[in-house]
Amino acid sequence: MKKTLFAIALLTSVTVFAQDTEEKSTPEKPSKIYYTQGGNGALLSISRVSRNGNEVNSIPRFTLFFNLGTNANLDLGNNIGVFGGLNLTNIGLITEEEIGGTVRTDKVKLKQRVYAVGIPVGIKIGDLRKFYVYGGAEAGFAVNYKQKTFINGEKTDKFNEWFSNRTNAFMPAVFVGFQSKSGFGLKVQYYLNDFLNQGFSEGAVKPYAGTESKILFVTLGYNFAKK
Repeated sequence: MKKTLFAIALLTSVTVFAQDTEEKSTPEKPSKIYYTQGGNGALLSISRVSRNGNEVNSIPRFTLFFNLGTNANLDLGNNIGVFGGLNLTNIGLITEEEIGGTVRTDKVKLKQRVYAVGIPVGIKIGDLRKFYVYGGAEAGFAVNYKQKTFINGEKTDKFNEWFSNRTNAFMPAVFVGFQSKSGFGLKVQYYLNDFLNQGFSEGAVKPYAGTESKILFVTLGYNFAKK
């Protein structure tokens, strides 16, 4: 009887040990979804502004800070994948006009920008380990507005507002770009609606009524690096 019990105990121990060894030796399957950091890097904005059909002089705007983001990537093979993410982008425009008064004509420059939280979704095609192109759409939401006013080269006013209605709160966009093995890439993004809110009123005045303000930006950044 003792020999029988000993044999059963020994067999049970060997079985448990074998199962444990098998579980440890089986490699874990890597997750199909992986995350990357980056977002937009150095960013050059180009705007087209007109008021009541008359073009307003706009100046290209360059910015480095703060353009951050992260993406969740799902590769459907070696040559195609999809992604979605969350980012923070500094976008805006610079306009310059000559405004005539009764005594003199002043040159007025306005710098207007927002920080927008964006939710991009898109598709990427190519060799995902070396070089590929991508495109998609983004839902952007303006969270902080800042404005600087310069008259004849001298700064005369500066302020910022959280969730301002001076700009459109919802900022949808489309984008295309490419990504290389080195981690650097180029992206072009175009906003589908006006930057400035034509319905905004300041007292009895609507300063942006009849103003069309479209923005496109080009950015050199890094993202989607597959390990």
